Amino acid sequence: MSKPVVGGHKPDGSRGTLDPGSVVGRKLKSFYEAIETEPVPEQLLDLLEKLDEAERQASRQR
Repeated sequence: MSKPVVGGHKPDGSRGTLDPGSVVGRKLKSFYEAIETEPVPEQLLDLLEKLDEAERQASRQR
């Protein structure tokens, strides 16, 4: 059984694959940064507005 990765380094001193500086970590960071810059779809904004309105109406009826 292998020892757990601690602080981004394996017990032998090498970096683990989940370390933010690893190839996988850099690719994930790049992927999420690209997603952050995408606009929120209009359909999702409409759905959120409908949910907000339903919550406001429910709170008025209490």
